[in-house]
Amino acid sequence: MENTELLTTVRNKAKGWLTDSYDAETRAQVEAMLEKEDTADLVDAFYKDLEFGTGGLRGVMGAGSNRMNIYTVGAATQGFSNYLRREFANMERIKVVIGHDCRNNSRRFAEISADVFSANGIKVYLFDDLRPTPEISYAIRKLGCQGGIILTASHNPKEYNGYKAYWDDGAQMIAPHDKDTIAEVNKIRSASDINFKGDKGLIEIIGKGVDAQYIEELRSISLSKEAVMRHHDMKIVYTPIHGTGVRLVPDALKAFGFTNIIHVAEQDVVSGDFPTVVSPNPEEPAALALAVEKAKETGAELVLATDPDGDRVGAAVKDDKGEWILLNGHQTALIFVYYLITRWKELGRVRGREYIVKTIVTTELIRAIAERNGVEVYDVYTGFKWIADIMRRNENKKQYIGGGEESYGFLCEDFVRDKDAVSACAILAEVSAWAKDQGLTMYGLLRKIYVEYGFSKETGVSVVKKGKSGAEEIEAMMKNYRNNPPVEIAGSKVSLIYDYAKLKGYSCQDKEALTLDMPTTSNVLQYITEDATKVSIRPSGTEPKIKFYCEVHQSVSGADEIPAAEKAASEKIEQIKRSLGIL
Repeated sequence: MENTELLTTVRNKAKGWLTDSYDAETRAQVEAMLEKEDTADLVDAFYKDLEFGTGGLRGVMGAGSNRMNIYTVGAATQGFSNYLRREFANMERIKVVIGHDCRNNSRRFAEISADVFSANGIKVYLFDDLRPTPEISYAIRKLGCQGGIILTASHNPKEYNGYKAYWDDGAQMIAPHDKDTIAEVNKIRSASDINFKGDKGLIEIIGKGVDAQYIEELRSISLSKEAVMRHHDMKIVYTPIHGTGVRLVPDALKAFGFTNIIHVAEQDVVSGDFPTVVSPNPEEPAALALAVEKAKETGAELVLATDPDGDRVGAAVKDDKGEWILLNGHQTALIFVYYLITRWKELGRVRGREYIVKTIVTTELIRAIAERNGVEVYDVYTGFKWIADIMRRNENKKQYIGGGEESYGFLCEDFVRDKDAVSACAILAEVSAWAKDQGLTMYGLLRKIYVEYGFSKETGVSVVKKGKSGAEEIEAMMKNYRNNPPVEIAGSKVSLIYDYAKLKGYSCQDKEALTLDMPTTSNVLQYITEDATKVSIRPSGTEPKIKFYCEVHQSVSGADEIPAAEKAASEKIEQIKRSLGIL
């Protein structure tokens, strides 16, 4: 579409937002965009409709069809309501839970959603204030609801907001419910299709009662109460990075028995402007900088951080030189799995029907730990809904121990069906106390795991390709890797090729075709070499990037060999980048 044609289409679409179906504030914003000589904002706001994807909505806030506002949120909720009413037509009263995070407009969007659901005859449990995402999942299951939503944009910049939709098992939707809900949302063409006239009699405010039940159930997953009692006063610095974790993480730590929680006062302030950080992302060292400084000042032993919606956890520990380092998502997941399986075995709970879940791009050391200890391993796609899907299929058949992904998400309990940084913080603190009983720091425990199961290093590389030409380039890169797979990577022969877009694999050694057992296709390629190097390649679903996940292994016979293994692994990863042409 030529620029003049696009601008004409955009202007006509924007004028459709000047009717009485839209409020005065929205009409004024649209009129201002129409009157501006610079049309960039207008085009961005209206050149497409904000897509309700398989996880819901996410976008910049403001007026327009491509922005997060009461009308795009209302349309999503109307479509979701229509689908719930269709799927549960025989139910006397359909019920949903609504939660929200700290972001600007999150409360407003939550209340608008409550109005739309209730206007459609759906009972709404609306949290009284911000709450972590995992508590929404918990409440859906606890209150016997058929669905739920949380207004959040996770760790995106402050300009963003979002909308996550959940099904009756407390998990984000997968097929067929995701696509069928999307179809219903896409039928909503204008504000006049949305029923905003809420029924206040169908909206019930919930809060502290659910908090207390959730915290009490979290206490049940503690595996080392005696160790916590012995080290209850260990100093733990915690930051919610201005988000929802402030409501429950300190309470969860106290419920586990920890008595010396040190707050980062500046970041306890709930704010959608995230005033102390550029990005409220616990993967970013800068987001934990204030917490690490507080740890240095107070002589703390562990730093914990959660993202704005309280589902992902970041951690910092002291290395063997006393310097603070951040654990990456693979290392945190590794520690979780090692601890949980070790303690389950010590407590006599491993009886042959237990399992853990990891994503296909998460460290393979998790598999080594599980299989050596008689625990089944499931590999799933990136996205916690796939871990929840395994849990749903195994319910009342097998025993879930834990599941996680490299992007800082972990779930230690089976009564929630999304990643949970509240329980993850409590368990990480417990791991630290348990390690102290053995004369180990958290860093020392990580090194012990490497000695027992081998050293691995994981590195992610994102190559940004912006715009239409960038999208075409990413598509061409995937096509080239698919049609011309590497014979070797960093000097090691490729032994296995997995193409998840076709659910086909190939053994280079046996010249044998393989079938991949996955619930659906995904545009991911994976290469495994003879020396156990794993390289995964996939386009990002939300950003103009192609992502490379590199994992290399080194054997070590003692902790003193780990520095050399680390150096060799880093060099190997640089070789991998050169092999794939991504330096």
